[in-house]
Amino acid sequence: MERTDIQREREELRQLIIKNAYFREKIVLSSGKESDYYIDARLVTLSARGAYLCARMILDKVGADKIAAIGGPTLGADPMLGAIGVVSLQSGKPIDTFIIRKAPKPHGKQQQIEGPALKKGDCVVLIDDVATTGKAFVQSLDVLAALGIRAEKAICIVDRNEGAREAVAAKGCKLVSIFDISEIHCEE
Repeated sequence: MERTDIQREREELRQLIIKNAYFREKIVLSSGKESDYYIDARLVTLSARGAYLCARMILDKVGADKIAAIGGPTLGADPMLGAIGVVSLQSGKPIDTFIIRKAPKPHGKQQQIEGPALKKGDCVVLIDDVATTGKAFVQSLDVLAALGIRAEKAICIVDRNEGAREAVAAKGCKLVSIFDISEIHCEE
């Protein structure tokens, strides 16, 4: 991908988030903390253009990393993973994807990870839409570690800068964000 294309598409994604998914209102986050703004990233990641742009940005951040697959926690990662599979295939460098459930399925094979089989020793990249405290990433890292799978990189669309980077680092993984919250959240 040309750097100018990536820069242009990154700015387009930023504008989509600001216009469609950024809300100035009091809200309680999944961490239990109250915030004066909210990013409903699914309003972007479930749109055709938004999913495509997220996939392009994530694949750019993965670069030449040698990985077995890209995956993440349901529900934040789900729409981006479908797009990543398609965009990676179209680029001639197909990457398998996987989804991590909050808990193992209570029926069937009782799996917690859905997708092509990962095996002990595999290296993967984790993704999610918005990172606040990093709880979803940390839980995903624990699920993978229990199976002997490692993630050295976690990528989010927006990092709210509220502890996710540190929480992920404590698990031996680096958090990389497409946007820092300062690029989205502006005082009005």
